[in-house]
Amino acid sequence: MSKEFDVLVIGGGPGGYVAAIRAAQLGFKTACCESNPYADPKGEPRLGGTCLNVGCIPSKALLHTSHLFEEAGHGFEAQGISVGKPRIDVATMVARKSGIVDQLTGGIKGLFKKNKVTLLNGHGSFVAHAGEGWQVKVGDEVVTARQVIVATGSKARHLPGIAVDNNIVCDNVGALDINAVPKKLAVIGAGVIGLEMGSVWRRLGSEVTVLEALPDFLSLADVDVAREALKVFKKQGLNINLGCTIGDVTVSKKGVSINYTDKDGAAQKLDADRLIVSVGRVPNTDGLNAEAVGLKLNERGMIEIDEHCRTNLPGVWAVGDVVRGPMLAHKAMEEAVMVAEIMAGQSGHCNFDTIPWVIYTSPEIAWVGRTEQQLKRDGIAYRVGKIPFLANGRALGMGDPTGFVKMLADASTDRILGVHIIGANASELISEAVVAMEFGAASEDLARICHAHPTLSEVVHEAALAVDKRSLHF
Repeated sequence: MSKEFDVLVIGGGPGGYVAAIRAAQLGFKTACCESNPYADPKGEPRLGGTCLNVGCIPSKALLHTSHLFEEAGHGFEAQGISVGKPRIDVATMVARKSGIVDQLTGGIKGLFKKNKVTLLNGHGSFVAHAGEGWQVKVGDEVVTARQVIVATGSKARHLPGIAVDNNIVCDNVGALDINAVPKKLAVIGAGVIGLEMGSVWRRLGSEVTVLEALPDFLSLADVDVAREALKVFKKQGLNINLGCTIGDVTVSKKGVSINYTDKDGAAQKLDADRLIVSVGRVPNTDGLNAEAVGLKLNERGMIEIDEHCRTNLPGVWAVGDVVRGPMLAHKAMEEAVMVAEIMAGQSGHCNFDTIPWVIYTSPEIAWVGRTEQQLKRDGIAYRVGKIPFLANGRALGMGDPTGFVKMLADASTDRILGVHIIGANASELISEAVVAMEFGAASEDLARICHAHPTLSEVVHEAALAVDKRSLHF
């Protein structure tokens, strides 16, 4: 007799493991299956998905190490600290990163045990509708579940004709395990992954050249933020080329050669020791047997859902990178909680207008809500408050006064429509804006809240004041 569950979650990434935990907390007999795409030393299911294994977490570990290295080499002297020329042990850096990954992925198993979630080792694939539930093949067995949540995530998109071996030519997986600092590193794609990984190796001594197909830099970000970021990154030494068309890519024992056409239509050639391809991600729907059971996918391979993550099949839901919306771990988690609570008869909710975006470069970039160009496009009248970190005592004391906070508010109601930050700790500062927007706050609400002094958060406060042209310190 097959195992029976109230809820089966397919995929153990951020959306999947959170969905499983929340469903179990709500009293459902819950299982989560994982096919272990990331090699585990013990051969056990590796939970955490792309984020914990080869994405968010390991990349932040490398970014932190490379930030300290650059500070030691270039920032300490201005503070009166002399340590000599720093050296980097790449093997130790990578091992530290891997240790953090092991700790967190193992921690999810502990959370499963605590919440009585059954972990099944194997790839989940739909078999058939069975009574009031679904039969799903997991590894070599078939289990039955009344409700199924698909959380199979995404994988790196590769370019035709460019073979990724994760040695010379890497995607996000190989970029995290480069075993030595390349003298010359090429990056195709100036998105989040390309900029973060380019920053890591640039700080450690690589000559980094980024080739981006789009004519505009960081087109999703507010135009002021994108303009400032491009200026700062170029000053740091990232060689960023926009409007490029990639041609033949040749790999040899010496490295890699990339032929491309620049924004002016001129033929160019770039030789490098390593190449990172970071041109977006595609949903993981292969092997779900979606067609056999009639699960609808769109032209991009994403599972079609409604606003509450229901698919076209009864009792089948989908969350995270495998559905529409930004491919962000925290977005997947929010959808996961929403689905579990709706299944339990509660009023699950996920507000896509207040999902924050973060790029963990230096300076960090973060935003929530609409950009100025979106407001102009939609004909919405707005007011702007913009304050530089250069006017902030804490930022100056830290030696990192780059960037600004920009707040956009409705011209008639003063409701906050968007907040955009480029600067130190932007990833943390953006949370105040998220909370404010969730509660429908006006810029005056933030302007009248007492902020601790001296803190970086005072720049958010000043930006709110500046919306009404009454900033106090700038």
